[in-house]
Amino acid sequence: MRHNRLLAAGLAAGLALIAGCSAASPDGAKDGSTTLTYLTFETPSLTASFWDTTIASAQKTVPGLTVRKLVAPTTDRDAYAKQLQASGQFPDLLQSITPSTFVKAGLLKPYDQGWIDANFLLPKGNAYKGSVYIPPTNSQIIPMVFYNKTLFAKAGITQPPKTWSEFTAACAKLKAAGITPIELGGGDPFAASMPLTGILSADVLGKNANWLQDRYAGKVKFSDANVQTAVAKYRSLAKNGYFEEGALGVKYADSITNFTSGKAAMYMMGSWFLGSVPKDHADDFGAFMTPTDDGSLVVPFAVGGSMAISAKTAAPDKATAFAQAWSLDPASHKALIEGDGAFPMLKGKTLADYNVTVTKVFEESYAYVQKDNTKVSAFGWATNDDSMPSGLNDEYYAACQALYNSDDIAGQMAKLDAAWDKATK
Repeated sequence: MRHNRLLAAGLAAGLALIAGCSAASPDGAKDGSTTLTYLTFETPSLTASFWDTTIASAQKTVPGLTVRKLVAPTTDRDAYAKQLQASGQFPDLLQSITPSTFVKAGLLKPYDQGWIDANFLLPKGNAYKGSVYIPPTNSQIIPMVFYNKTLFAKAGITQPPKTWSEFTAACAKLKAAGITPIELGGGDPFAASMPLTGILSADVLGKNANWLQDRYAGKVKFSDANVQTAVAKYRSLAKNGYFEEGALGVKYADSITNFTSGKAAMYMMGSWFLGSVPKDHADDFGAFMTPTDDGSLVVPFAVGGSMAISAKTAAPDKATAFAQAWSLDPASHKALIEGDGAFPMLKGKTLADYNVTVTKVFEESYAYVQKDNTKVSAFGWATNDDSMPSGLNDEYYAACQALYNSDDIAGQMAKLDAAWDKATK
């Protein structure tokens, strides 16, 4: 579960609301109770009700524990957590953050590897420097290309494209038929980045799965020709009018509604969109991977998970017990699978074990996870050693928004290189 990361006023308001509430009360409190703070976030799929219900369920397994929910007032949870830490209010538990941002500062407690190995299909799937700070409970494909079968048929497209040339030809056919080819929630930075994330994952990481590690080592750069060639594909989609008019003004929530209501034929989004597929006409939708030049299949994969535990919490045992209970709770997984399109990664279980009702497109999408294929870390979404340096995601999103209207690919890539070098000094 890795929904991404507006700030100044929101942060100030949020900090004011929780001032004095973030540290755990110690286990030795007079009444024997402990209170932990848990930083979460809310989306159209992961609502306040979801968090309240799942927190209550896991909390029951830890006697004397009360968990106080904190909701990040911004999509950038890493930045908000940093603000809390700076003000002495670092949460005891933190949902879906980037571990590398906090491990270097000694702020996170690793999970016991024996417990991780015993419970998860990919125990090291999101390990950072050899340790696991977020249990690998689920996975996502970021992005997939979802498509409307009815609109494809209307434009005379008989099957999903497998190569980039087939993809752009399909876009041209759709546009000629008066259909918006691709929905883009460009008003939210992370959503604006989805097409480029798919292209870079396919074209750059698909040829060099270690590209991000090589970037840390200074062996490759964003300004390299192969990266700029990939970025030019994204720019061409915008120049050719394959996104809806005014796409940078469309918010993420509205982009979901636009696509599901038939206003666009394709939608490049993380597999969590599967939780938003309309149940009354779910068979109208399908999904495929961002096409490559030669038609080879590359799956931009991200192992997600539950919560990180603060190394500074006053109640590490209870924090760990709650985190483990939440991570394995069938009720949590059922809600994540049905509502957020999460692909479960617990050992010894099938979809039937979660008592879920899922669509055909979910089953077809989950098959990419289960099959042996070329999986790479989804660009910008990994929480393992392939995660980008702190702050780089924001720089990357800004570049994606800028390139919607600008041909200065070289300039934007140079900015990313400079930001990377600054962040890793």
